[in-house]
Amino acid sequence: MKIILESDSMEIPDEVSIKVHAKIIEVEGPRGKLVRDFKHLNLDFQLGVDEETGKKKLKVESWFGSRKTTASIRTAMSHVNNLIVGVTKGYRYKMRMVYAHFPINASISNGNQGIEIRNFLGEKRVRKVDMLDGVTITRSEKVKDELVLDGNDIELVSRSAALINQKCHVKNKDIRKFLDGIYVSEKGRIVEEE
Repeated sequence: MKIILESDSMEIPDEVSIKVHAKIIEVEGPRGKLVRDFKHLNLDFQLGVDEETGKKKLKVESWFGSRKTTASIRTAMSHVNNLIVGVTKGYRYKMRMVYAHFPINASISNGNQGIEIRNFLGEKRVRKVDMLDGVTITRSEKVKDELVLDGNDIELVSRSAALINQKCHVKNKDIRKFLDGIYVSEKGRIVEEE
């Protein structure tokens, strides 16, 4: 069944400026600028001002949409909210190195843009992972065997963490017993911690 008009809106913080042009949304804030393309969604994006509060707001509409299309309204708004949080607070993922016997040796290379993992399960092979654009990796000073990934785009930060995790999969062993690897231990914001 088609619904004639389904719409939802969200408030935009004062420190953030948003531009909408042909379903491409550009969000600029204190930490930088992020752009996201929503051309694959059959939605209308409109910038306006809330009459009651006087704050800027983004309105997302779906005309004559099926249930799938109306469900994508909330998805698009969540993506925009992630962009807003990214340019105001930033995203920080923490990863822990887990090992039973052979200590994993990780060295940050390429000016905090890459990592080299050595001695995983005692293997001689060097595993190299380059971070995606705008993601930096550092070692935690306070906690032993902890890596910290920082960035503005939640997708790039989480994908960088996934790339590190995938490089350290145990092959040809019982993974219930061999739990070695580098795993995401915490997801948070950069600004709240500092």
